[in-house]
Amino acid sequence: MNTLHQAVSIEQQAADRASGCVVSDVTVYGFDDEPALGAHLVTQRRGYAHHGIYVGGGKVVHYAGFAGSTHRGPVAEITLDEFASGHTVAVQPHPLPRFFGAEAVRRARSRLGEDRYRLLTNNCEHFCTWCLFGESRSEQVHACLTHPRAGLRALMCVVAALAVRGLKGKGGELAARAA
Repeated sequence: MNTLHQAVSIEQQAADRASGCVVSDVTVYGFDDEPALGAHLVTQRRGYAHHGIYVGGGKVVHYAGFAGSTHRGPVAEITLDEFASGHTVAVQPHPLPRFFGAEAVRRARSRLGEDRYRLLTNNCEHFCTWCLFGESRSEQVHACLTHPRAGLRALMCVVAALAVRGLKGKGGELAARAA
């Protein structure tokens, strides 16, 4: 299983993400136990953080969005390793969520198959905050809109990552056609 880390604060992480493409993991302490049911998981990607809800048995429900391809994806249940995609996974602490444990898991699973991803208004972080608090919000989006220059840098990082991913995909398609 991937190493899980306890994260520090949403606001600090959002500000860090908005300020550049590469963000160091913020580690308070490590642990190898399975995350709690309904835990808010976060994994850093190039230019943004990807969010999901731990539902037990090594599975995560997340809004796939553009996390796995250049085409947006629906709310899906995947393995923790698929969610991590080779990156470190952190547990985002929430001291007083409105919904937690089995209820947060039920809320996450109630949206399986939903395919209404919108980067600014209905992304993976909006999904997780809805599961835990009953309201959709994204600190990443807020940070990017509050600090437009940093938001533009983050957007450029995401576009570059998608372009590289798209080229890798096209290379595979071209190789398959040539064979």
